[in-house]
Amino acid sequence: MSQYQQMIFVNLPVKDVEASKHFFAQLGFSHNKQFSDEKTTSVVISETIVVMLLSEPRFKEFTPKDIADSSTHAEALIALSAESRAKVDELCDAALAAGATPSKDAQDYGTMYGRSFQDLDGHNWEIMWMDPSMVQG
Repeated sequence: MSQYQQMIFVNLPVKDVEASKHFFAQLGFSHNKQFSDEKTTSVVISETIVVMLLSEPRFKEFTPKDIADSSTHAEALIALSAESRAKVDELCDAALAAGATPSKDAQDYGTMYGRSFQDLDGHNWEIMWMDPSMVQG
């Protein structure tokens, strides 16, 4: 079996790269300077998840489509797992303290718990915990 770990690179348009970089740093995420410049910052979520935050003009270089107005349209729901309920609350509380806005009420299903927020540019982030015994079947 291959040891290759597939990665995901989520690319998001942002109005202010520096403000977004600061926001995600306040959530505890690091930045890969090798793939960052004044128009782009590379936010390292984990070894296999990277979020590329691109200024809107830079983002437009990669698509012929219009950029969605995330204040009125949902272009995606970005869901991240957390290792515990406490970590869900910790990350969401940090996001709100850093300037995010709540997206909807917490969802508690006993074996699943999640909260959500919108980042500085209105992108929807869902943070969720699931009881490990559910995952194992």
